[in-house]
This record gives sequence, C-alpha cells and structure tokens, in this order.
Amino acid sequence: MLRVLLYLILVGLAAAGAAWFAGHPGDVQITWLDWHVTTSVGVLASALLILVALLLALVSLLRAIWRAPGAFRLWRRTRRGARGYLALSQGLIAVGSGDARAARKFAEEARRIAPSEPLTLLLGAQSAQLAGDRAAAETMFKEMAGRADTKALGLHGLFIEARRRGDAVTGRLVAEEAAQLAAPPAWAAQAVLDFRAAAGDWPGALHQLARNAKLGLIDKPAHARRRAVLLTAQALAAEDGDRDFARERVLEALRLAPTLVPAAALGGRMLGEAGELRKAARIIETAWKANPHPDLAEAYAHLRPGDSARDRLARVEALAAKAPPEPAGRVEAALAVARAALDAREFAAARRALEPLAAQPTKRVAELMAELEELESGDVGRAREWMARALHARRDPAWTADGFVSEHWLPVSPVTGRLDAFEWKDPLAELAPEPVAAGEPVVGAPVAREPAGEPAAPAMIDVAAHDLPAPPPSPPPAARQASAARVRGKFPEAAEAAPDTFARGRAERIIPLPHVPDDPGPEPDASDEPRAEPADAPGVEWSSQGWRKLKELFR
Repeated sequence: MLRVLLYLILVGLAAAGAAWFAGHPGDVQITWLDWHVTTSVGVLASALLILVALLLALVSLLRAIWRAPGAFRLWRRTRRGARGYLALSQGLIAVGSGDARAARKFAEEARRIAPSEPLTLLLGAQSAQLAGDRAAAETMFKEMAGRADTKALGLHGLFIEARRRGDAVTGRLVAEEAAQLAAPPAWAAQAVLDFRAAAGDWPGALHQLARNAKLGLIDKPAHARRRAVLLTAQALAAEDGDRDFARERVLEALRLAPTLVPAAALGGRMLGEAGELRKAARIIETAWKANPHPDLAEAYAHLRPGDSARDRLARVEALAAKAPPEPAGRVEAALAVARAALDAREFAAARRALEPLAAQPTKRVAELMAELEELESGDVGRAREWMARALHARRDPAWTADGFVSEHWLPVSPVTGRLDAFEWKDPLAELAPEPVAAGEPVVGAPVAREPAGEPAAPAMIDVAAHDLPAPPPSPPPAARQASAARVRGKFPEAAEAAPDTFARGRAERIIPLPHVPDDPGPEPDASDEPRAEPADAPGVEWSSQGWRKLKELFR
C-alpha cells in the first residue's frame, strides 16, 4: 500500500512539473561562432536528453567491443566447466554402479577438460581401481599426494594400495607421513598406533595413543582402555627383566582398567610376591567379579608362595563364592575349585564341583573328570573314556581375536593387527551352526568389531571392492621378513602367526583347533570280561607317567 501511494505521489509531481513547464515555455538563444539558435526551454531539454542517450549508447558499444575477448574466454571456460562437471558426476556415478567402461570413458573426458582438478584425479584413480589397473591407480594417488590440497586423499589411496599387495613397509611409511599432517586423519593415526603395537614398540604406541587423544580422535574411555592394554603389554615384556618397571606399568594399567584380566593376574602375582597380599587379593577379586577367568583363579591360589595345597583350595573356594551369578561365572568358579581340589587331592570336593557340569561336559570338564578318575581310583579305563569325550566335547572359552585362538592373551590381533582385539569367549560362537565333519578345519568369517570410540576408516577410495580381484595370499614368513611388523618379547605366538598387519581384509579366518561341538559319551564295553590293566600292556609304562601321559596321548 505504501509503494502504491509513493508511486502516485511521484507521478503527480512529474505531471505538475510538466504542466508548469508547458505554462512557462520561455525562450533560449544560443550564439556560437556564426550559429544563432533560438528555441524554447522544452525543446532544448529534449535535445539534451537525446544527446546524452546517444553518448551513453556509444560508450556502451565501445566498452562491449573492448571486453569482447574476455567475455568470449569466460563463456568458453564456463562451457568447459559445465562439461567437466557433467563428466565428473557421470564418472563418479559409473564408479559407484560398477561400470568400469563408462567410468574410464568419463575419466578420460574429465582429464581432457579439467586435468588439474582434484576430482579428476580422484575419478581417474577410482576408475583404475575398478578396472584392476593398480599401477595407474597408484600413479594417480602419488600425484594427489604431491599436491597440498589433495595430500591426505592421495596418502590414503597409497595406504590402501599398499595394504592390497601386503607391503607393510610402504604402508607404515605412508601412514606415518599422513599422521604428521596438521590435521591428521583418523585412519592414519589408528594405523600408526596398530603398526607400532604390532611391532612391539610400546613406548611409540603409547606416544601415538596420547597424540590421538590430544587431537580428539578417540574418546576418554577408549583412550583409557587402550592405554591400559599397552601398559600391560609393556609390563609383560619387562617382567623377566626390570620388575620394578613392570610393576609400575601394570599398576597404572589397573588404575585405568581394573577389570582387565591379564593386568589383574600379573599385578596380583607381582604384589603377592612382594608380600602385599591384601592389595593383591583386592585387585584379583575386582577383576574376577567382572570377568571370571582361570588366570585370575590361578593367581589368587598362589598369592602367598609356600602355601599348602589345602590352603590354596580354601582360598579358591572363597574366590569362587564371589563369582557373578551368570552361568559363565558359575562354570569358571566350579572349574577353579575342581582344579584346586585335585591339586590338594580332595577328590570329593572336586567331584562335587564337577558333577553339575558332567552332563554336558566341555573339553576342560572332561579332562578334569579324567584326571579325577585316574587319581582317585586309579581307573585308567574310565579316565580314557573321559579323554575320548574330551576329544569331541564342546570348546571352552579361549582368547580369540578375528578367528584366531591363542593359549595366552595378546595385546594385538595377529590376523588384523587390531589393538585390544582378544576376547575371552567360545571360538565357535560367531560361526554359522553348520554341520562339520570330525577332523575338518572349521572356517569362518566373524565380523571384526571397531574399537569403542574409534571412527571407522573412510571407505571413499575402495568404492567397488566387490568387483576387485582378491589380494594374493601372503608369502611365508621367511619371504616377508624385510617388510613385516613383528611382535617381539613376550608375544612370540603373534610374531609366528602373522608377522605383518597387511593383506588381512579378505583373509580366511581359520580356527586351528577344529573340534566338533558334540558329545557321544563313553563307549559301552564290548564284553563283560574285566579289562586288563594298562600297566600290563607291553611297551607302555603307565605307572611312571600316569594321568599326564594319558592326557598327552589324547591331545
């Protein structure tokens, strides 16, 4: 409404001005040289307006002519930019859809139109990956790594290519370079941490972990847990040397993660040897209430060196009473009591602990029952029946990481190189329940979990991994000594199993102890005749080896 009113006012003023000039025409005389012009004020004003309009048109024409080359160049550049954008967008869509031919075509067109654009280099690298041309992809990534605006992207691509071909040396160098950037990406920081931990470089791994926390790449709970794992590994490595240093490290680890089983077992053992029994017992009990484990029971039983077997049994019974009410806790408590009772030759207590578990025995239960039968009554035949059941019994929980089963806890997975990957669980829990013939290897592909608080590594490089050929199998350890990141010191199992942390993305995860989870039970006697004692069998000295010899025969 205000705009309409203002418009009407302006129109009225213009009309009033025109009427006033019309009512007062006046005369104007111009004398210039021999020219004498006489006209009215209105005509002169109209002539001036026309002259100004002509001058403005002439100036505009001259300016357009002057700017024509630049305008033409701008038009061509805009047209090429539109064509390049179309080629890049269609090429990325082709890469995402797995069309290698179209991706290569659009990558070549984008390279011809805009060869220096970052997205052109990315499209070229991804189309080469999709076509299986690793050399071309690596060339593109090297070119990106040499530019300031695409350095992180190029290094990530080089890291992935090194991982594909199992080149641990190049991968570590690339990750170290990426981790030194002003804003290091999360994948580089985690890769450097894993490399240093896999190589047994515990001080370097601790330094990198602290840097990751300072940069905000992991949260506080994840930082505390991983630092505790690294400190425990450092303490285990120094246990046979500098025991004071090992004790300091493991106690710090327990302050960060009181329920970490290997730290609690080591800390309790070291404190017990130093005579600090109350503190050692409190540490082990705290971890036991959260995670009942045989190592904790063993450390608790031997807190005071020199105790008798009956004293150890009483101590383990007290610890078993503090087990959590879950089935796994009750099972571990019963097995710990049975083990201590057998050592104390309290066979009735051992049988009471094992009887609830004997209906569906696991491997450990069957072995303990075999030992009980052999020690209590000397019935070697019955012991052999239990050992036969142990061969086919269900697996007990074990330290498992990425399908690899270890007899001892390891800080790093020898399959993927992940830190803090081992869990105390049934190795077959993550496998599909398919029937497996006895004696055949059990092959599974459990999903590897990301550590808590850690962001997943970017997957923008490997957008078509399902169409890429599988990486070649890893060479034997002797052939990759120059590029392997080995776990040294207290962890020889990891060094022998997987000396490098590469070529693991599609590797089959094989559990090396393929026992079928069934229990046929003891076989019935073929006749009613009494069995001959094994001691009478020629060539076998049962009396000298006893239970230990039996157990070795059935492993």
